[in-house]
Amino acid sequence: MADLQDELHTAVEVGELDPPAAWPESEPLPSDARLDGGTPLLTAVGPGVPDRGPGADPLARARMFLADNPVADGYSGLAWALRHLPWFDLELGESAVDTDVPRLREGHVGALFWSLHLPEGLAGDRAVGATLEQLDLVQTVVHAHPEGLRMTRGAAEIADARNCGRVAVVLGPAGAAALGDSLGILRALHALGLRVLTLAGASWASEAGLTRFGEEVLREMNRLGVLADLSGTSDATIGRALAASKAPVLFTRSAARALRPHPSNLPDEVLAELGVAKGLCLVPLTAEQTGPSVRDVADHLDHVRRLAGAECVGLSGTYDSGAAHPQDLADASCYPHLIAELITRGWSASDLALLTWGNVQRVLRGADFTARAAQQRREPSSAKIADLDG
Repeated sequence: MADLQDELHTAVEVGELDPPAAWPESEPLPSDARLDGGTPLLTAVGPGVPDRGPGADPLARARMFLADNPVADGYSGLAWALRHLPWFDLELGESAVDTDVPRLREGHVGALFWSLHLPEGLAGDRAVGATLEQLDLVQTVVHAHPEGLRMTRGAAEIADARNCGRVAVVLGPAGAAALGDSLGILRALHALGLRVLTLAGASWASEAGLTRFGEEVLREMNRLGVLADLSGTSDATIGRALAASKAPVLFTRSAARALRPHPSNLPDEVLAELGVAKGLCLVPLTAEQTGPSVRDVADHLDHVRRLAGAECVGLSGTYDSGAAHPQDLADASCYPHLIAELITRGWSASDLALLTWGNVQRVLRGADFTARAAQQRREPSSAKIADLDG
């Protein structure tokens, strides 16, 4: 639509105007530093990827790297999992779930996106109400664990939480059913902290692509700073959203279809388009989508990096979602095993830092930049689905 294309800059231009700051790389200790007066403490095998001498353990190197470059995990099903527990304590540890504060710290997770997705079958007012209940639960859990968790609403607050030694909690993705086809509800959810919305499952984002109302939803998301999650949407919706969104788009749970033919995984041509649009593909750590081993997950990360670029790939633990996970990646403490595999494959420190932290920060900054500019040009939309789609 003409007014859609007339607004602001394209997603690529947002990336050009607001490039991600280079994440500071670890400074190697002096080469003559020694442990207990004897064994050299470490030598550097590459910028920011330390090595404890010849034949160093890649897992130890991975843990040292992650201490400075934590993981921003793009999807956690913890909110729904906690609803079914009569009592829990995430600070001390909770064996009934895959995620708690001790395991987040062991896995060097610095930020966690808490999904507000609902079971299939909930729609209309029931979906809106259930989403609000989940959102309330997340806020209650975070407030009950102030020494480990902190609620955040953007890139700056995420960085502040990490600097204070807390795991940053980001609300989203939520399902499109949570809107009830109302832009007013979208604005209310954003005011409560929502930062990612999945378009799959909406009548206005179907196999035929975005309807007129769907494009209006996307415009309003851009104006608010809510990121569009395209995992599970149709090829037509993906193509239109990539072309129309002024902010970067996400795929919160998508790997490479060329390696594993799962319907939520992305074909090579979409990965290439995502790279041009400077979006972000968060590769899930699930056996169904990426395979049964750490090496399989690393193969997907290699493939996405090759086609979309190092600045367009990230990580999505997908823990507590009911999915089976690859060997050695059973819970949120296991990220060092994956980073160790990537180190052995020769990933540079800069690419690893983008994968774990920098790329999520970039898309969040891009969404904030787009929202600030859009709010100077657009009033909140009062469009109704009946008016636009009939």
